[in-house]
Amino acid sequence: MPVQLLKLIKGQSEAPLPSHLQRESLQHLQEGCDHTNKYIQGVVTLSYPLTKLGDGTDFFKIVLQDSENLRSRINSINILIYGKMAKDCARIICHGEIFIVAGFKVIKLPEVTEDGRHGCQLEVSEEAGSAIYVCGYPSCCFFPLMSKISIAPKYVYTPLNHLKDGTIVNLYGVVKFFKPPYVSKGTDYCSVVTLVDPSEVKLTCTLFNGNLDSLPKIYKVGDIVRFHRIKIRKYNGQMQGVTSAGFASLTFDGTVGAPVVPRTSSKVYTFMDEEQKTIEELRLWAASNIPTSEPAAKLSGVRPMVFFDLTCQLIGKAKVDGSSFLLKVWDGTKCPYPTWKVPVEEKYLEGEKLRLYHLRNLTVDILVYDNHVQLAESLTIGSFLRIYGIHTKQASADSEDVSHIQFHLHGGTCYGRGIGVLPESNPDVQELKEFLESVDLLGSQNNESMCSMELDGPFSNITVLTDHQHLSNTDLKTITNSTAPQQFRIRAKLRTYKPQKLHQSVKLYCSKCNSLQEVPNRDDFKFILRGSAATAPNPELHNTLWYESVVWTTRGQKPREIAIHFVKHDEMLQYPEDTLLMIEGGTLKEIWKLTKRFKCVIPVRSTEDDLELLDLSAPFLLQGNIKYYGCKQCSTPKPMRCLSSMAAEEQPSWEPAEIAQVLGIELLQYVVIMRFTLVDETGSLNAYIFDYERFFQVPASEVLTNKFLQEKMQMTMNSLCPPGRKLGDLPWLECFIRSYNVRDSTKNQVYYQIFDTTIAEDVV
Repeated sequence: MPVQLLKLIKGQSEAPLPSHLQRESLQHLQEGCDHTNKYIQGVVTLSYPLTKLGDGTDFFKIVLQDSENLRSRINSINILIYGKMAKDCARIICHGEIFIVAGFKVIKLPEVTEDGRHGCQLEVSEEAGSAIYVCGYPSCCFFPLMSKISIAPKYVYTPLNHLKDGTIVNLYGVVKFFKPPYVSKGTDYCSVVTLVDPSEVKLTCTLFNGNLDSLPKIYKVGDIVRFHRIKIRKYNGQMQGVTSAGFASLTFDGTVGAPVVPRTSSKVYTFMDEEQKTIEELRLWAASNIPTSEPAAKLSGVRPMVFFDLTCQLIGKAKVDGSSFLLKVWDGTKCPYPTWKVPVEEKYLEGEKLRLYHLRNLTVDILVYDNHVQLAESLTIGSFLRIYGIHTKQASADSEDVSHIQFHLHGGTCYGRGIGVLPESNPDVQELKEFLESVDLLGSQNNESMCSMELDGPFSNITVLTDHQHLSNTDLKTITNSTAPQQFRIRAKLRTYKPQKLHQSVKLYCSKCNSLQEVPNRDDFKFILRGSAATAPNPELHNTLWYESVVWTTRGQKPREIAIHFVKHDEMLQYPEDTLLMIEGGTLKEIWKLTKRFKCVIPVRSTEDDLELLDLSAPFLLQGNIKYYGCKQCSTPKPMRCLSSMAAEEQPSWEPAEIAQVLGIELLQYVVIMRFTLVDETGSLNAYIFDYERFFQVPASEVLTNKFLQEKMQMTMNSLCPPGRKLGDLPWLECFIRSYNVRDSTKNQVYYQIFDTTIAEDVV
């Protein structure tokens, strides 16, 4: 087999290389020499997309780095792979894996390279008798949460006082200064960072990349970075760092005692146990040698004519003109001065109108200019930002009146001006979110009711009819006196609704048997998981043709054996975001961790012959924050081997409905069910909302796990039925209702349901 995938067990290949092969170093490679019984070994640092040449031959190119000679000027080489071997390698190779090649042809490059690459390249094909061996640890790329195994060789890190011109090195450093990523004069993003280490030598790095997420995620002075494959060059007598092919970075919080959690610019990376010690040593050194960043200011503490950094949440944005862009942000505190509101047409303002109104007295308008505009345009509403170098100005330059102030982020990057997007895992974001949730919004608005808001005209547009426009309005008395079934268009007011606690409105519905049930609580799930953990995984069911298994035992007073089965595609494991896995013996906390990393998680248990689902009181599938349940009455669960047919598809989608069908599960759907008491001048009736996501314009499946969606529903209901209002002051709703009969053992009863109606966009 020309391309072989070898597993490394305790650092050794489970299958040895042919005995006649001897390792060759990159330094000894020359065109025209005999390399028949030689092999080259290194780490894959870069790969290019699989392409076809003009004659239809498959072609795949990688860059291989000699991990044992990182300080050498020549420590990497291009490898060109042709034909079937190219196709095979493109499927299985990951960055960081050990790659061994024999039977290669050495071809001299026409030009000398300056990026640390060899002056020759290797050509490899099955026709030439080449052989390729790819070495990796089982499943280590796909289970970084609990696996302690690393797939890469030990890297060498160069102190900043040992850097040499023209080399490509790996290094650690503490951030002394940085500029957040900004759009360069070309199409790439650029970031500048100045590093120091205990040698007290300073290194300024200029980093470019077309993908913003591939640049280091630096948030403050004192952060610690690890750079792999950064090129060193001398300029004006000073060493500088620039990006080279295969550049990758990790960033760590520099705070002593903080968790050692990397912010990564790459999907695949290695982090060895001994490197944690390096981080901790740099933290201690930096604590007494690097001036710490001043904490970000609060809006409540700003003054005119100062520059400051702000950690905030974005709730609105709009294009103002070709050179400026508006960001509406808040941090939960109130600016002590009246602030300038940038005039912008409402149709150009992005953001939820009701939320913008709700927070109008806590929001400030920041105008960003020039090179910051493109990044500002790409920001997502609701994201958390750290904006560096905001300038507060008086409303009028020739006036001493500072009653109104303006907020500007000027063009350029002097003093680190820029915008950074913070992940929700950032400690400052977690602290801010907790604070925002505690803010007394009513108090901040001087007890104004948000429901007095004027929504582009009268309240008649608070709901929108999506069909049946030909129908005319019918009064409620006529409807209650009519026989069912019929359809009506009405104009009424919402006097009250149930349930008042909106999370209680979410139910599970089976479309086959028309049954409704409550969504099980997490304690039920925990109980089922504890019961399944009592049965140890069956080792005879591990490592089949369609999945690969990893098993370990937890520590503690009550050890548990956990097995995770990674479903393969074309006999290969996939990237985590494309992977379905099955878990035995896991706790709820462990399962939730896996859902944040992998596409789908299915809790299972072992039988003698196969894996099977747990009791259907538990979710049969978890995807993101959503738990999917099956109907006990209508489902006929099948063994897990039935999933192998989906895994064999060309591109498995792993959609919940398809998984349910294959496993014999009748999928329960999340619905919002509420009872509205509607009134008009002639009478009243109770009408039910039976909604997947059309009426409220929020997916029912996410309401229970998304606090923002819960708040959105509550604000919607406060608009439909403002608390404390008299009946005459309530807004009018225009909607369609249908009447239908329900017969029980004693009598026939008429019910009413709202349909083909949705909340107006201005409200949601």
